[in-house]
Amino acid sequence: NGTSVEEFILLGFPGTWQFRVSFVVVFALMYTLTVVGNASIIALVWRSSNLHTPMYFFLCNLSFLEIWYTTGVVPKAIGVMLGTSQTISFSVCILQLFFLLSLGSTECFLLSVMAYDRYLAICYPLRYSSLMNSVLSVRLALSSWLGGFLAISLLAFLTSRLTFCGPNVINHFLCDIDSCLALSCSDTWPVELATFLISIIVVVASCVVTLVSYVYIISSILRIQSGHSRKKAFSTCSAHLSVVTIWYGSTMFLYVKPTAQNSLDLNKIVNTFNTVVTPLLNPFIYTLRNKEVKLAL
Repeated sequence: NGTSVEEFILLGFPGTWQFRVSFVVVFALMYTLTVVGNASIIALVWRSSNLHTPMYFFLCNLSFLEIWYTTGVVPKAIGVMLGTSQTISFSVCILQLFFLLSLGSTECFLLSVMAYDRYLAICYPLRYSSLMNSVLSVRLALSSWLGGFLAISLLAFLTSRLTFCGPNVINHFLCDIDSCLALSCSDTWPVELATFLISIIVVVASCVVTLVSYVYIISSILRIQSGHSRKKAFSTCSAHLSVVTIWYGSTMFLYVKPTAQNSLDLNKIVNTFNTVVTPLLNPFIYTLRNKEVKLAL
């Protein structure tokens, strides 16, 4: 079809040259800190035998994921804001969408697995080592990765079948579902339905597992008589709870909705927080509030 769009133009953050350069500097600095911070956590856990536990094994998986998650966004976003790489082909757009949503789904599963791990550690401390052994840890992590990528496969396939006749300007610095749906000239209902159902399965289901785990965790902590022991128990899960709150809040806003009616400008701001800020915060949250990591460092 000669009228079909074969590439898109990413608008990024419109504004003066100085305004866009300031964004580039911020994005580049945050990207560097994100990669260095998360890579440092992986290296620290690998080098320190005291951190060879399921909790830090899951944290390494999360750090590895965050490096690739932000790498899938920031380099291209910098090119868009500098005006050197504003175009993106349809196939690469679908690939970026699949890559980012798959990693986002994997993060949801990993956070719920980490909540379950904390539940076992606090509610069953004497049986923890037998309940959460190395074999189960590997299986849970592998299931999170496979589940995240398999869940998005259907959505990416349906999006690739959409027809685009023009215009081809995406009001964003990356390819996301809402932008593709807004530009498509074909029936988008199947994609919107698939997005909503997959969001319910991935985001809401994993969030429920996390919330239920923390209900049991908090109730167990409150029954502890010793104030020192209660404070120590809270400290083991407070970092993870902080990450969970930040991640699920922004993710539910972006994806758990029956139709793509959110403002694209507002989506852009939330996506910036989700793909650039959150991966940067994770290593600092886990290291600054964790005595074991600071001791190993």
